[in-house]
Amino acid sequence: MRYFFIVFTLFLFVGCSQHATKPDIKKSAAKPLEIYDLVNIPQDAEYFSKFIDNNNTIYDIQKKYNTRYFSVWSIDKPRESIESVIWPFIAFTPPRSYGENLQLHKQSFFDEMIRSANFQEYATLNKKGLTLKEVNLRAFPTIRPLLRDPTLAGEGFPFDYLQNSSIHANSPIFISHYSEDKEWAYVFSSFASGWIKADEFVILEDDEREFWQSAQQIYIIKEGVAIYDASGDFLYKSKIGMSFAIISEDETSYTALTVASHIGTRAIYSSSIISKEIAIKEPLSLSAENLPNIVKEVSKTNYGWGGMYEQRDCSSMLRDMYTPFGIWLPRNSYQQSRVGKVISLKDMDEDEKTRVIKESGVPFQTLLYRKGHIVLYVGTYNDDIVVFHNTWGIKTKKDGVEGRLVVGRAIFSTLKLGKELKDYDEKSELLKNITSMNIITE
Repeated sequence: MRYFFIVFTLFLFVGCSQHATKPDIKKSAAKPLEIYDLVNIPQDAEYFSKFIDNNNTIYDIQKKYNTRYFSVWSIDKPRESIESVIWPFIAFTPPRSYGENLQLHKQSFFDEMIRSANFQEYATLNKKGLTLKEVNLRAFPTIRPLLRDPTLAGEGFPFDYLQNSSIHANSPIFISHYSEDKEWAYVFSSFASGWIKADEFVILEDDEREFWQSAQQIYIIKEGVAIYDASGDFLYKSKIGMSFAIISEDETSYTALTVASHIGTRAIYSSSIISKEIAIKEPLSLSAENLPNIVKEVSKTNYGWGGMYEQRDCSSMLRDMYTPFGIWLPRNSYQQSRVGKVISLKDMDEDEKTRVIKESGVPFQTLLYRKGHIVLYVGTYNDDIVVFHNTWGIKTKKDGVEGRLVVGRAIFSTLKLGKELKDYDEKSELLKNITSMNIITE
């Protein structure tokens, strides 16, 4: 009877479901093409640091960071209704859904997923906890992928539509309920929700949570540095965007409280010595000295759809990049485009867009948005607007057939990236498709 209720609810709300923008992909060319922007535009934030206003102060924004970060620990039940979290079961259906073997998923796969999701128990556990490692938020309680037609440009690997986002180790979460077999749990972070495995988090008691939240936090500013527990055992690699509660400090290091294991659902706490060379206690200023260093660090990861393979996509890179500065951003590109002072560029021609961006944009504080992608305005080069972004590739079209030239990493480019390519798809050009800009510090 409960299963019938969930299935009925799915059909009831099919008309109001929403889904993320379709991603882009291209089969790699046998011989890589030389892209003009990547050869001629400086691929170093140091060059563009001359455009940074060192006098900018954002204390009011920075004071709010921890409140946003720990927001899921201030609730007693999910803010989202069950109708808003079951969208994947409405959006994804057998006719257009491929599995890891590049064959269509059968109806039995979807039947098993809805049964396992156990949504009749939604919002019945309502516990607060921490992730034990870098985890993937999944739209279904499974590690198996769901791909669109892999023969089409913009589909197939690496775009697993069940990948919602990744969450860093020791991040606060709110646990709604378990899957039917208790292998998975549906959780909320401060910026996204989805399924993670039950052995990837711990539940905290109220006193543990209060201590963690009230402690002084440190923010990681270096990528890929090993963090060990008190016994010298490896816990995880550092990533920009991570933060920890500190116990004490000396001249060269912080002693941080860390969790990477558990007994049952209870945390086993340890302490980790974290060098002051890779972490800071107070948010950084948005200065010409600090910004290039953080940009360099987040550029060390390749493009990763939804944070897959512990990499970053366009919006997760920006979200992590601003964490050491005490600036909280939501997760997806559209939500990020609504932060701060928003200026519409819709219905403007290219010349007018260019003028407005140059006149109103604040380098390293202004985001430019097109549907499905977001970039950071950093200044100009030879009078061309230059942006920093993590991108999968450049859209192409030959004889009416779409393709992709894969870039797959963080780059500095103009808004006409790839315009010199023979099969360049002008209709998909960044400048033509940007609809808004927003200054996140205003």
